[in-house]
Amino acid sequence: MGTGHSIDTPIRVAPFGIASVMSIVDDLLCERIRKHYAEKEGLPYEQIPRYAENGRSRRITAYLDLVRVIVHRRIEEIKRLPFFEQNDKAKYFELLPDSCDVKCEYQELLRTSPGPEREALAQRLTEKMLPGSIDVNIMVKLDRFTFSREGKPFSEEFTDAKTALRGYAESALNSAIIFSAGLNQGLFNYMARFRELYRNEMGELTKRIVLKVSDFRSAFIQGKVLARKGLEVHEFRIESGLNCGGHAFASDGELLPTLLRDFKEKRDQLKAEFLPAIRRHYESMGWHYPEAAAKEMPIVTVQGGIGTHGEAERMHRQFGMDRTGWATPFLLVPEATCVDEATRDLLAAATEKDVYLSDVSPLGVPFNNIRLSGSERWTRERADEGNPGSPCPKGFLVSNKEFTEKPICLASTEYQEQKLDEVNAGPLTDEQRQLAVQRIVQKVCLCEHLGNGALISLGIVPESKHPQAICPGPNIAWFDRRYTLREMVDHIYGRGASLVPAERPHMFAKEVVMYVDYFERLLQRSGRTPKEIASLGVFLHNLQMGMDYCLELAMGESYGDENLDSIQPCIEEQRERLERLALELESIEVPAPQS
Repeated sequence: MGTGHSIDTPIRVAPFGIASVMSIVDDLLCERIRKHYAEKEGLPYEQIPRYAENGRSRRITAYLDLVRVIVHRRIEEIKRLPFFEQNDKAKYFELLPDSCDVKCEYQELLRTSPGPEREALAQRLTEKMLPGSIDVNIMVKLDRFTFSREGKPFSEEFTDAKTALRGYAESALNSAIIFSAGLNQGLFNYMARFRELYRNEMGELTKRIVLKVSDFRSAFIQGKVLARKGLEVHEFRIESGLNCGGHAFASDGELLPTLLRDFKEKRDQLKAEFLPAIRRHYESMGWHYPEAAAKEMPIVTVQGGIGTHGEAERMHRQFGMDRTGWATPFLLVPEATCVDEATRDLLAAATEKDVYLSDVSPLGVPFNNIRLSGSERWTRERADEGNPGSPCPKGFLVSNKEFTEKPICLASTEYQEQKLDEVNAGPLTDEQRQLAVQRIVQKVCLCEHLGNGALISLGIVPESKHPQAICPGPNIAWFDRRYTLREMVDHIYGRGASLVPAERPHMFAKEVVMYVDYFERLLQRSGRTPKEIASLGVFLHNLQMGMDYCLELAMGESYGDENLDSIQPCIEEQRERLERLALELESIEVPAPQS
């Protein structure tokens, strides 16, 4: 959900027992939010300046510790509230899933007559009230080298990902850290320095490792690398490559149902393969590895495009997923996310045509975007006025050294002015030049713009001078208004009427369309080299096999309100498109190898 929109979500929902994830990429944003909440809550605050020694890590630790204090303060306040009233204590229990043991005990309490038995039950229930996990996320590829105020480079332990990890490890949180966007060998090596990521003397993992993965092979490789260092993966989090929010890391044509089936069939291999290496590491360090821990299996969860209770049920029942993740719909829940009102209005009004896979990210990775955001309008206006790009105030996404010795960002004015000069001086046709210019000036300052919505929402900065970016998944098109936290939770658990119309396509159908679109995009942009043609062939084959499996699923029984009937006609239509694209691929003449 970007850097800002979940930045204070734990403060909002953890007191009600709901786990959530916030990004710790932007330590400067964390510092501004820390100042806001410290003043609001009457807690001490001392600024950690931008260029303070070890400042990034310290800012992250300070913010996480503040969030923890606020969450624990709020849940203690809720626990002191009386039962049998419509208050936040009742809300805590009413939000729980109906199958939860604590929810069943709460319902028993409501049926119990006044007396010692009811008082004892009320006391036990109050003691069982726990806050939701305050989890954090690191996008491991965002690992730039940093510099002092004087421009001198810091050592490797001060790269962005490592300092974010250190900031989390040194916090007081008992929660999980999610590593997304692949394997960073340097970061994984660095993780072994932190005793906090290993089991303590009680055999507990107080800081748990979660890997966001694209397929079983990725999970296996990354888990094995960590196991050699004695590090256990608590959870493997599978995400649809395209049917998600934020940056989209497409698979090579493998659809989510195929990936889930693969995990279901092979998940037992994970613990069996990793455990011997983990035990050897503990033994080499002179640590005790408890036998009870050897029986704990990694959790496997899934997220990306889930929009109905029935779809979530399929994840649990058919594919054996332990949990499902929901993010995009909560952008329309003010109780849960920090979104400015103008952007929330834009999300509520969005149709399928308004949410698209864009090229605005300076990382060069496809980015799920929404049309007419404040960020898009601001970026376009600057380009039209002859002042393209952004000042690049934070620099988290710097990567390009085409014109400079020190990396700069593709969304920066510094880069775009030089690149535009190069394009305008080159031997291009008017059409080619226009296309090249558009590809340059569309890049957006995500570092700044993804945090602005939160700052506006909290009243820290004015909307007029702070353009807002947001990165919802395509699912947002089917949620069309603001919702209460209770409404969204009830929707997830299948309690009451669905919040989305019955004609909403099944998440598997939507993913098929997105992958055919993406294949067409790859084909159009291909340089037609032998390697690219071979890669497109693999993508095509995997996509065809995945569509066959989706049709098998469509022939089965529906889980509640999932629109299973939408899958077959969707695949029939997309098969025709794919066949035309396959013929185009076959018609490409591959150059003979040079002797």
